[in-house]
Amino acid sequence: MVHSPPERRATVLLVEDDEPTRDRLASAIASHPRMALLAACGSVAEGSAALAGGAPDVLLTDIGLPDGSGVTLIRRARAASEHTQVMVITVFGDEETVVRAIEAGAAGYLLKDGTARSIAGSIVELLDGGSPISAPIARLLLRRVAAGAAPAPGPAPAAPTPAATASMAPPHRPLLSEREHEVLNLVAKGFSFPEIARLLGVSPHTVTTHVRHIYGKLEVGSRGEAVFEAVQQGLIRLTQ
Repeated sequence: MVHSPPERRATVLLVEDDEPTRDRLASAIASHPRMALLAACGSVAEGSAALAGGAPDVLLTDIGLPDGSGVTLIRRARAASEHTQVMVITVFGDEETVVRAIEAGAAGYLLKDGTARSIAGSIVELLDGGSPISAPIARLLLRRVAAGAAPAPGPAPAAPTPAATASMAPPHRPLLSEREHEVLNLVAKGFSFPEIARLLGVSPHTVTTHVRHIYGKLEVGSRGEAVFEAVQQGLIRLTQ
């Protein structure tokens, strides 16, 4: 009888300075059948040293660390390997912190209001192509996008002259194919890559290829960045 090799577990680097929280999360990750705990660190320095030893499949990091910001670790992890998925778990839910983390490459953002078991489940969702985001963070991002799209109050602009009108160029928007638009809309709705593959009747590899092309055209490096940039450019619309 031929035995198939056991499925490889995804390696997770955990960076959390609160020891009880770190211990609970480390235990939930280590005991999960799809994950292996690479290291459990309590600072930017320790996390950086762990990253120097090899890129993990997932970086799960707090933002407020005793010797700096978890955003530094996010940037280092993404620079070291484009395959490392990043999820933030923190008490910081202010707009500036959230946007900095997403721009650095975070694909998930959770507030510390869930159980260790539910957070482990969110890591699996991340591995499957999802973007786990706490509801308050999702609402914050929607408000930010809505505020950015609203016209600023002020006097009506003067009518352009014919010469100025002729010289006006339409705003540049990346040319996405019809299928890429479909994929991007499903990504924005939170579907994982395998779910998108089933919905569109294609292989997960094909979905991954479409997503890679979308990232290139939008000049982004993560799902969160792609959705944010697509909304900003009017390529898709989000509804609450």
